[in-house]
Amino acid sequence: MVTKKPTLGTSSKSKSKTAKAKVPTAKERRPKFKVGARPLPPPKRAIREREEATSSGKLPAPRVSKPVRAKKSSAKPDRGQTVALAIASSGLDRKALNVEIIDVRGRVDYADYIVVMSGRSDRQVAALARNIEDDLLKKEKIRCAGIEGLPQGAWVLMDFGDVIVHVFHEDTRGYYDIEALWMDAARVHIDD
Repeated sequence: MVTKKPTLGTSSKSKSKTAKAKVPTAKERRPKFKVGARPLPPPKRAIREREEATSSGKLPAPRVSKPVRAKKSSAKPDRGQTVALAIASSGLDRKALNVEIIDVRGRVDYADYIVVMSGRSDRQVAALARNIEDDLLKKEKIRCAGIEGLPQGAWVLMDFGDVIVHVFHEDTRGYYDIEALWMDAARVHIDD
């Protein structure tokens, strides 16, 4: 009777029935789509079907909203602009450099204004961010929704809803050059 010697890395125990369950890979976890599945109807067809169902009484008629009128130019600034100006003022009080307010209304979904400023050191950047947060909470009763990058102090990002604030270290600001992304966007004048 001839017995086989186990090779390196294998043993007789590894062939037992209590083997570990295989963990599926990311590719195996992806949903599988059936070939030949019915594609979605084109938009025109969907609109036509909706109109037919509405006219036949199967669906309620869609509500039509009144047109929104544009605000007059002589009106006071909107809330986002007021918050952006308060942030810039707070930064200038704390010796922030090159403060800019960029108007991005209608260009992006996440904000109406972007405030960019810089400090000379990591400590100044962190102090600017903390003081801006405190000033807006005390004076304007506006709470910051989120702050990122505060412990490092090279780049602090603050979210005030309609206003996003970038507080950079001078060198970091030159490297990322956020203002160049919004070169064609309007700037809001800051009263000194």
